[in-house]
Amino acid sequence: MRLAEISTRFPPGPGGVERHVAEIAPRLHARGHSVHVLTSDLYTEFPWRRLPEEVPRHEARPFGTVDRVPVWSLPGELHYPFFRGLQGRLERLRPDLVHAHTFGTHQVAVARRFHRHGGAPFVLTAHFHPIWSIQGGWVRHRLRRFYDRALAGPETSAAARLIVQTRAEEALLRQLGLPLPPVSVIPPGRSPLPPPPPTPDAFRRSLGLPGPFFLFVGRLASNKGLPELLDAFERVGSTDPQLTLVLVGEDAGMGPWLTGRIAERGLGDRVRWTGHLADESLLAAAMAEAEALVLPSEYEAFGLVLLEALAQGTPVIASRVGGIPEFIEPERSGLLVPPHDAPALAEAMARIRSDPAAARRWGRYGQTEVVPRYTWEACVDRLDALFREVAGR
Repeated sequence: MRLAEISTRFPPGPGGVERHVAEIAPRLHARGHSVHVLTSDLYTEFPWRRLPEEVPRHEARPFGTVDRVPVWSLPGELHYPFFRGLQGRLERLRPDLVHAHTFGTHQVAVARRFHRHGGAPFVLTAHFHPIWSIQGGWVRHRLRRFYDRALAGPETSAAARLIVQTRAEEALLRQLGLPLPPVSVIPPGRSPLPPPPPTPDAFRRSLGLPGPFFLFVGRLASNKGLPELLDAFERVGSTDPQLTLVLVGEDAGMGPWLTGRIAERGLGDRVRWTGHLADESLLAAAMAEAEALVLPSEYEAFGLVLLEALAQGTPVIASRVGGIPEFIEPERSGLLVPPHDAPALAEAMARIRSDPAAARRWGRYGQTEVVPRYTWEACVDRLDALFREVAGR
């Protein structure tokens, strides 16, 4: 089968949807499909940065092809990437099935239009975020409300199948009152990191950290709970002078605020921001050495980074939001706290510090009991069956 996978960005652009598409493409090829990724020429959207020229705009891959299509956007809070000529590319490609990623994006509208004009059916993987968790100001939120009321119904219902990662994601979509197509819950897999370097405390030594540290890994975006994380760390760190907070991830709009807040509060070397960590073995070391990985997001459709930490035997602290409670069991693989609650987050961090035996036990449980449930092979087995069913009809 000839498959078109359409996503706003693709590696080397960072992000969860990007990794998702990169993981399923070769595995779908291994099941007999020719996979053609149509994506944009963006590296990041916030800030708006295009890929460097040395990244090819068209390339052959063992699984098929990757085409990076030029996009443009309205300015400021009207931000919305539009693909140039995407429907024409679909018409030339003539796929048997289109798999569009991310609810509310231009590619979903194009996939629907292509299907209505006699093209292939399309399947939508939502990667859904509710209005209150999307990045941007009030204008952007009002535009999203308009989309949900006026446009989302016809576009989403035209899909042959809607794929969500968790039941919580499905529930949020149903709360919009949209006419949904048949829904399939297909959790993502975990992308194993390479082993940490053999040197003891390799990550801690690389940063010159004086002692234990908590770790955040993710984009520095407005929906990741960074203000509460800094507040909580300041509370815990006031009685634990050797403790450090390490933030790993690219700036997605919060970088200037973060550096200003660190300086304003005199946290100095006690909060370290590494930016993107390209060396994945060092990232594995960071997760293995941390007291816990902390993800205090306003919302996460799933939260794959939590699985990555558990795979290193490290417990997690996360917000009780989205799909996280469907695989993180409180006091078995970590701790869950309400979003926007710095005191509760500080209490959870202090508990990890004060009870290392429990922390080790939770990390081991996550590593042996939770992580093995989530593999890309299982995810793609279900996608393959779904695609063949839809195309067969």
